[in-house]
Amino acid sequence: MPAGRYAPSPSGELHLGNLRTAILAWLFARTTDREFLLRIDDLDRVRPGAAEQQLADLATIGIDWDGPVVRQSERLPHYAAAVAELTAAGRTYECFCTRREIQQAATAPHGPMGAYPGTCRELTDDQRARRRAEGRPAAIRLRADVAEYEITDLLHGRYRGAVDDLVLRRGDGVPAYNLTVVVDDAAQGVDQVVRGDDLLPSTPRQGYLAELLGLAAPTYAHVPLVLNAEGRRLAKRDGAVTLSDQRAEGNTPQDVVAAIAASLGYTARTTAELREVFDATRIPAKPWILEPDGLFRPDRCP
Repeated sequence: MPAGRYAPSPSGELHLGNLRTAILAWLFARTTDREFLLRIDDLDRVRPGAAEQQLADLATIGIDWDGPVVRQSERLPHYAAAVAELTAAGRTYECFCTRREIQQAATAPHGPMGAYPGTCRELTDDQRARRRAEGRPAAIRLRADVAEYEITDLLHGRYRGAVDDLVLRRGDGVPAYNLTVVVDDAAQGVDQVVRGDDLLPSTPRQGYLAELLGLAAPTYAHVPLVLNAEGRRLAKRDGAVTLSDQRAEGNTPQDVVAAIAASLGYTARTTAELREVFDATRIPAKPWILEPDGLFRPDRCP
């Protein structure tokens, strides 16, 4: 059965921006007769107990999901198999560059600012051996043969973005996000991905990688973020931004859902009520601004 999903990183409590995106992903799935799946991206920045708190918060605001929660840390062999497949096809190479070296290097010719310049792309066997002897850990990069790739987004239309030699496996052996998300979505039957629009620029890389692996790319919908009063992405330092913060201020989970619904242009106090009236074509194009005093002002944008 086709499915949508939400895949938080367990680095802390979900803030209002995370909760709003989760509700939107749930609404998209439930109003299009899809299953809704939860996946925990626990390969990096894991805080003990955070995943359990996130799941509890999602349930508290009325989000339900189908099947067991999948944890990426339990799927390492699948990522290794994908890297092995690409390597066997001659589409990977070892990269010994440090982050500082990459930042200081010139951008790849004809590539976007910050694109990997291909420093290690054509190293000889002897050059690779010398770097290993120096104790340099090797990341595995994709040997991309395109500079751009086009995807289609339900909210943004046709979007063409840059593709460089992206990392598939980091130097510490941890699979990279652009690989894991492609492998997991395909394995779980996810054909609809709703997430924050800050991830739109990386999506062409994922679409291209899916094509190389012979996997069907999902339908995308990148939704506006919640921003603070300065127009920056919402963070926990911006005040009462989590469900527990709001409860401490006397607001109920229903109050939080009502505020999120209002930011989308609806009057509803539960996700069930919101599901009855939700129309994906009416999603506001502007971000939701959270004022310092805790007042939600969906009419303002930076």
